[in-house]
Amino acid sequence: MSAFEPAEFEKETRRKKPTPWGVIALVLLTGLALIRNGSGEFDEGPPQPAGAAAADSRVPGATTSAAVRPLPYSIPGRVRIPAIQVDAPVMAVSLDAEGWVDAPPPEDPNLAGWFTGGVAPGEKGTAVVVGHVDNNLGPAVFYGLGALEKGNHVEVERADGKTAVFEIYGIEVFAKKDFPGDLVYSSKGSSELRVITCGGGFTQQNGYDGNVVVFARLAEVR
Repeated sequence: MSAFEPAEFEKETRRKKPTPWGVIALVLLTGLALIRNGSGEFDEGPPQPAGAAAADSRVPGATTSAAVRPLPYSIPGRVRIPAIQVDAPVMAVSLDAEGWVDAPPPEDPNLAGWFTGGVAPGEKGTAVVVGHVDNNLGPAVFYGLGALEKGNHVEVERADGKTAVFEIYGIEVFAKKDFPGDLVYSSKGSSELRVITCGGGFTQQNGYDGNVVVFARLAEVR
């Protein structure tokens, strides 16, 4: 799917009512596997967040977002993370038949997914973008996510021509078996973004045992 589709795509992806994060959190507590068949075969594996990168504030009132008004609904078309050279189209994803947050097709390594059960990036609330860490051929779109640092930016280009720029305030890895859904997804009263991929340890039997989560707030609109 291309970055921007006709009006029917926007109509199709708009939900009448966002999915309650409490419900999604319960589903994700069973394990959010963005790439359940991740290869994990690279010598060093993807970078993992440093302890110092943990989010230092998950409450409203951050100065980075205080002066930036949330945007109206508009579908995202592209995500850029300059610090790790990410520049990828975005497609809509939802829950799959087994209740997992779906992911883009693994055969396309440079493709991210926007979870339509939440808000659009830039709207008030918490938007979620997911992507593979690797596939059977090598690193994928969010392979470098764990190397990000506080203060780095995530830019989301929207169908309305605006670009929502989010400032990162935390990067953490959480075990899938103890994934804190309410903490990650709950609204902070402003416009927030979560970017998620697989991480942690890897075994051939179970795949990746954790998820790398980037916490970011709307800091600018271009």
